[in-house]
Amino acid sequence: MPQFMDVHDGFVGVTEDQLAAAHQADLDVEAAEGVHFEKAWLDPKSGKVFCLSTGPSKEAVMRVHEKAGHPTHEVYELAVEV
Repeated sequence: MPQFMDVHDGFVGVTEDQLAAAHQADLDVEAAEGVHFEKAWLDPKSGKVFCLSTGPSKEAVMRVHEKAGHPTHEVYELAVEV
């Protein structure tokens, strides 16, 4: 199954607990799209969040984030790994 990394902006000052809640919101709706979110990372100073997932397509990843309340259009397929 393809692996994806996506990027969110606007999370300045978000706490670890708030990131965990946002990640849980993805987990709560991911099955309907055949996606699984593995991890999320946060840089609270820049407000950037990075999410690692597997799924059938970048569009499926985007739909899960939309349903969870934190949409992004910046999704990259990780086709090469070393």
